[in-house]
Amino acid sequence: MSAPLVVGLEAAALCGPGLPDWAASLPVLTGATPYRPEPLMLAPPPQLSPGERRRAVPSVRLALGVGMAAVEQSGLDAAALPAVFASSSADGETIDAILATLCTATREVSPTRFHNSVHNAPSGYWGLATQSREVVSSVSCHDQSFAAGLLEAAVQVASGESHVLLVAYDLPYPPPLAALRPIVGGFGVALVLSRTASQRTLARLRIGLSDTGDETPCADPALDTLRLGNPAARALPLLIALGRKSAQSVRLGLSRGGLQVDVEP
Repeated sequence: MSAPLVVGLEAAALCGPGLPDWAASLPVLTGATPYRPEPLMLAPPPQLSPGERRRAVPSVRLALGVGMAAVEQSGLDAAALPAVFASSSADGETIDAILATLCTATREVSPTRFHNSVHNAPSGYWGLATQSREVVSSVSCHDQSFAAGLLEAAVQVASGESHVLLVAYDLPYPPPLAALRPIVGGFGVALVLSRTASQRTLARLRIGLSDTGDETPCADPALDTLRLGNPAARALPLLIALGRKSAQSVRLGLSRGGLQVDVEP
């Protein structure tokens, strides 16, 4: 493994089928309760204005929901946090609606549909919700988007930022696009990384590049199905290590090689 980047982890949040938030998911992550998938419920972000809440598509609701939860847990000011948003794709429902419109005689795509279709739409809504003027990045790396986002956020901390928010999210495409890009359920995760430890620090992470692309699986077969089926859910082995407060090395795949994340509670 290459010389690692060492960062603190101040907060963690997640939302997925049967995993509504961090506190409710801990019994599953620790193995005390079997994982049972349930429908994903996404509420409009209350931090947005009424008009923006109506326009907020599922990817925006998911990303802002976990992002706000992690910031609240960290006790930091969302407006003062640089952020990295990571997703393998944009909002599938919006893209499907645009393609359906282009197949009609009028071919008139609404401006709202168009701006919700771009990959960095959730990060734009984040700026509106938090009134933040900090740097926000959007990254994508197919099934390895979470690992790419984690690496980007860690590099920013190592380069001098005191704290960086990472938000990773992915949702299924509707048919017929789902046949070409199948994604299981919906999953979002947010982490707040820090340069120095505090009383809120959950763990220290040593993040280094690895020559192997091997990935750490989940011991629970149902959780591993979610991990393999949703790019953002590749975070699950790391979340499990955090939930169990156990020292563990977690491997995440990248397009070339991978990441090794050593978790030190």
